[in-house]
Amino acid sequence: MRSGASYPDQVGFETAIQQWRQGELYLDDALPEHVAAIQRVEDAIVAELRRRLGGTFTVDELVALYEDGTSWCLDLAGRIAPRAPWSWDARIADAAFARYVRGAADYAGGRRLEAPR
Repeated sequence: MRSGASYPDQVGFETAIQQWRQGELYLDDALPEHVAAIQRVEDAIVAELRRRLGGTFTVDELVALYEDGTSWCLDLAGRIAPRAPWSWDARIADAAFARYVRGAADYAGGRRLEAPR
């Protein structure tokens, strides 16, 4: 997967959400025989995001975790699906982040909510 070293210091929400949505598209196009392993990996990454961020989190917290790097996702994928190298793709982590962002306290309707003034 990607590491933080390959990105500018601040990916930012707009860039991150675009990458995360590309991950969702990758999953949508997965070969039927690859779906089960890919889904197991995505589910494991979402569970790890929940462990790392908890149930209540903000978009900024999720983006910061993403910016710190996602190499841990590759390690996790290798453990979850060691015989399914197609499930070790960075876009699966992106899809997991896309799925998890929906639970952010400041995200609704497919967009980031503005902070009250």
